[in-house]
Amino acid sequence: MAERRVYLDYNATAPLLPEARQAALAALDLVGNPSSVHAEGRAARRIIETARADVAALVGGSPENVVFTSGATEASTTLLTPDWRLGRAPLRLSHLYVCTADHPCLLSGGRFPAERITPIGVDSNGLLRLDELKAALQAHDAAEGLPLVAVHLANNESGVIQPAGEIAEVVKAAGGVLVLDAVQAAGRISLDLTDGCGDFLILSAHKIGGPKGVGAFVGRSNLMMPNPLVAGGGQEKGFRAGTENLPGIAGFGAAAKRARSALDHVGSLRSLRDRIVGSVLRLAPDAEIFGRSVDRIANTVFFAVPGVKAETAQIAFDLAGISLSAGSACSSGKVGPSHVLKAMGVTQPEGGLRVSIGEGTSEEDIARFEAVLEQIVSRRNKTQQAA
Repeated sequence: MAERRVYLDYNATAPLLPEARQAALAALDLVGNPSSVHAEGRAARRIIETARADVAALVGGSPENVVFTSGATEASTTLLTPDWRLGRAPLRLSHLYVCTADHPCLLSGGRFPAERITPIGVDSNGLLRLDELKAALQAHDAAEGLPLVAVHLANNESGVIQPAGEIAEVVKAAGGVLVLDAVQAAGRISLDLTDGCGDFLILSAHKIGGPKGVGAFVGRSNLMMPNPLVAGGGQEKGFRAGTENLPGIAGFGAAAKRARSALDHVGSLRSLRDRIVGSVLRLAPDAEIFGRSVDRIANTVFFAVPGVKAETAQIAFDLAGISLSAGSACSSGKVGPSHVLKAMGVTQPEGGLRVSIGEGTSEEDIARFEAVLEQIVSRRNKTQQAA
């Protein structure tokens, strides 16, 4: 019998949770359109509003401020726009400031033209340079409109957690709007929109064990909102047109509810992560753990072993029945260094390997990872000795 595969790529997508699958399948059996007023439509609407409440609870928000989308990329493209409304009045956000280590969906700038986007660097640990952000916002021309700042809360490659509170203070002092990409942070650190961690959060269902193809953005209020990216009907209070993805949203809500309770078990994930770090450094003392000296989410290890090409190692792990990433899934298949490492000023031509774990990861899974890594490092050592 073939040995069970080991999945260590939760940051790319988490396995579908049983309760999310059950919720999605139950929703598939409902015939009603959530916008219809008859009994079938009301039944579908109840599922959406229950999910909306569960997603809001995960981030300390209010259900009325949750807008469902097709995923985090759509959510970010909706929010990253110069054209907003404050109540019924138009509001101009004239310039976008993004972090150089952000996910591509933020770095692309959404609906901002390239000349209206300013990148803000990170230090060698991957933390946003607050002094650089302050200087950029001080130079912002307020006569043209408000500044919009978009930053990931937890990096999808390194797991490094940004100081959201400090960033929010800088943005608030400049009269700006702060969008936080919380895709990797949700379910791994506590989030509370009422605690000044940002004006809007971006979420993705499949990162927390929900279905693929559904996400959301959540605001502190719905008084100030972006002009919709998808216009048409009045769904999602007019902020995102189109009949809602009922099965996807139902699964998202179930996953959000589970993710909220899973926060109590973050300590066990951290223990497994620290075991991985210890094993990497034991087997390859010259390895580099990126972001090790700052706060990281408890499930992620991003590392490099000198003399071992990340893509080659990824293939070796895959052939041995272990799934992990050489960088982020959004960059897979692309030849070139990680933009995150480049932003951190890391010269690592071999690239980095990312191990990301979750609730289903076991001690046995880590032991199998260690065994394969030992083989890879042993081959490297023999090659170096022969040279």
